[in-house]
Amino acid sequence: MLIDFNKIDSMTFPGMDNGTGTMSARMYNDDSYRIIPTSIHPGGSIGTHKQNSGDDMNYIISGTGKAFCDGVEELLMPGVMHICPQSSEHSIINTGEEDLVMLTIVVKK
Repeated sequence: MLIDFNKIDSMTFPGMDNGTGTMSARMYNDDSYRIIPTSIHPGGSIGTHKQNSGDDMNYIISGTGKAFCDGVEELLMPGVMHICPQSSEHSIINTGEEDLVMLTIVVKK
């Protein structure tokens, strides 16, 4: 399977899950996966939400931030992956002055 994200329109989300600021994403979604190259812009966040569809894996490409999963804080920087298991609650915050760029993969269960 080949997914060409160049052919998927970029969407902008203000205050995702009651977060702050904006994020941009190109989303691939089928019955098994959700794959999302994402940029959380400076000052932006994804608000706390329950991860219902499957395990949410976020690989950080550039920028800095924080993730909170079930109340545990994790520092985000290039080369690390934040994993929020299904049924957990998490949020992601861009703490830097540049976009927090990540590849999000949700394996649906």
